[in-house]
Amino acid sequence: MKKPVGEQELSVLRYVAEHGPATVGEVVERFGEPQGLARSTILTVMERLRLKGYLTRRKVDGVFQYASPVREGELLRDVVGDFVQRTLSGSLSPFAAYLSDADDVSDKDLAQLQDVVARLRSKKRKE
Repeated sequence: MKKPVGEQELSVLRYVAEHGPATVGEVVERFGEPQGLARSTILTVMERLRLKGYLTRRKVDGVFQYASPVREGELLRDVVGDFVQRTLSGSLSPFAAYLSDADDVSDKDLAQLQDVVARLRSKKRKE
């Protein structure tokens, strides 16, 4: 299990996962500056993510390019799984209770949740 990521790390990681291989300079320009983050902050975060195993890097024309070894969807699944294990002691019930009280669940979100429930039911039947 990889080490958990903080909120700022997750934001940078999602950006890199979505936008493909990128240099620190590219991430600073397109993501960091609009967020008010300094180059040194982005570099530190990206290196921490690399050391934790969430980013890889390779030298291209003398400059390191960082990339996520997994797609954003897989990344978020792993982050949510880590949250459920660490924060909710592995139980999805508190998360389901939160969703049932949420006022801002869109029709699209609701349809996706219904698809998830249908897949879970299908899996259970096959067991």
